[in-house]
Amino acid sequence: MFVHKRNPLDPVGGAETPESVALNRRRFMKTAALAAGAGALGIGAFALWREFRATDEEVLRRGAVVPPEDADLATLYPAPRDDRFAYDRLETDEAAAARYTNFYEFSRRKSTWRYVDAFQTRPWSVSVEGHCRRPFRLNTDELLSRYRDALVERQYRHRCVETWAMAVPWTGIPLARILRDADPLASATHVQFDSFDRPAQAPGMAATPRFPWPYTEGLTIREAVNDLTLLATGMYGHPLLKQHGAPIRLVVPWKYGYKSIKSVQRIVLTDREPATFWSTLDPAAYPFQSNVDPTVPRPWPQKEERMLGTSTRHATQLYNGYGEYVAHLYDV
Repeated sequence: MFVHKRNPLDPVGGAETPESVALNRRRFMKTAALAAGAGALGIGAFALWREFRATDEEVLRRGAVVPPEDADLATLYPAPRDDRFAYDRLETDEAAAARYTNFYEFSRRKSTWRYVDAFQTRPWSVSVEGHCRRPFRLNTDELLSRYRDALVERQYRHRCVETWAMAVPWTGIPLARILRDADPLASATHVQFDSFDRPAQAPGMAATPRFPWPYTEGLTIREAVNDLTLLATGMYGHPLLKQHGAPIRLVVPWKYGYKSIKSVQRIVLTDREPATFWSTLDPAAYPFQSNVDPTVPRPWPQKEERMLGTSTRHATQLYNGYGEYVAHLYDV
């Protein structure tokens, strides 16, 4: 069962329209052609026109979150940069990254920013529980206050299974630091992550009630405490936008993007491999491990990736190029 469908805004071949061609003749012709075909897909031409015509300012504004109650927490962004990591390519324009996202809770289209207005990210809390000696729950402000010394910015490449990619600066807390405070028991072999369950605020959930909501993901305990794994609270030097998974999301840069679960509310240390959203729907296409691998199509050919905003193509690297940090996890 292959659940994903082609985005009607994608031209044939899968490359998204670059932001740089706005309002020129080529873009006008492409938009007109897409609009002409929209009727057969049940999508209004006006909606498509709005999709392309939205300004960068609107896209960013619609996803912005309520600032922290403690003004001092706002000074945590931008966080100190971890210079061990570099993109080895151009950084993705912030508006291009915000304009084109997957977040099925809101829509099966890429323009998630158009559907997040009702989503409330404050108040919000995240719990750490399960097979551990010191479970705890913190709201977002408490989380930032408790781990402010661990907050770091990292330049990571991000790779979607649909073959698009971006290079973005995440701000977050190494997950190992948080799990260490929970003091995992020896029986903890995996970590489960649960997102929110609010169909009244998320139209995509309401439209697909048979999907296994809430969205869940999982890692082995070794993957979870790997130095690359971040619990992110920000991006581009400010708090996460709603379409990027505000207020707290997972970032696992050597795996396909659907493993980096958005809007996390619950982290559970467990003694077994947890069920995950996409693997439940189609385990062959979306297996639990889901490391980036150019040799395995899932279900798109994975040999190349294209960058948001420019459509520049790069050869896909095993583990998304982070093998020196994670290959040892899979030695057999």
